[in-house]
Amino acid sequence: MKLKVLLPIEVLLEQTVSKITAEATNGWFTLLPRHIDLVTTLSPSIFTFTSEDGAEHFLAVDGGVLVKKGDRVYLSTTRAVQGSDLEELQVLVETELKNLDESQKKARSVMAKLEADTLRRFAQLGGDR
Repeated sequence: MKLKVLLPIEVLLEQTVSKITAEATNGWFTLLPRHIDLVTTLSPSIFTFTSEDGAEHFLAVDGGVLVKKGDRVYLSTTRAVQGSDLEELQVLVETELKNLDESQKKARSVMAKLEADTLRRFAQLGGDR
């Protein structure tokens, strides 16, 4: 099977695989090359795939949509982190969450400044009458 993992701004990976294990909203499943075609939504979870050489690889995914058609498997997700083993993946996910928290704090700060500026300007408009 040919796996392609798509993020909003890039293709994270494109690789030939022999097995995929993932968690859908209704439970875990495994895809093998002759599995029937399917479309499913994934839960935030660990997505596992086995490359042709038998090596197991891991992705932490923030949900998404998986489509299998023939020998092609597409995973579209908003965020994914790839690790060579589960310990490395845990560290990478924790780092990613810290960065995300910082980005969210900055965004909230900018929004608060915009709201305060808008209220100040409305107050000025009311005082000009």
